Amino acid sequence: MYKASPEAYQAMRTLSAYTNECGLDHKLLELVKTRASQINGCAFCIHMHTRDARKLGETEDRLHLLAAWREAPCYDARERAALAWTEALTLLTEGHAPDEVFEEVRAQFSEEEIAKLSLAIATINAWNRLAVGMRFVPKV
Repeated sequence: MYKASPEAYQAMRTLSAYTNECGLDHKLLELVKTRASQINGCAFCIHMHTRDARKLGETEDRLHLLAAWREAPCYDARERAALAWTEALTLLTEGHAPDEVFEEVRAQFSEEEIAKLSLAIATINAWNRLAVGMRFVPKV
């Protein structure tokens, strides 16, 4: 993509740079990015964001349990709200963003944080679609 359309690639990088430095906890953002990438089946992004999460001190157990976060007691209320919101926005066609999920995220995040979290979720979903569509392959 960076060769085919450098301008488009740069626009996505600019958006990513903003969401990465928007003030939300970096470990939380990596959990969100990883969970959306799991849902979307983006191997490239799963590999990148689990690696980035480990660099920030995220544990292997929490990364392994992420796909089943509802049943895993190792995530706090704020993380659970963010993960629920990630799933709601990523799976928008399966019920939109339910009111109860919005209320959960609103209980844990300010309006400004919800806006930034929602943009981060939208951004990783865009990256997933580009990476899958452009056939990005993880370097393992």
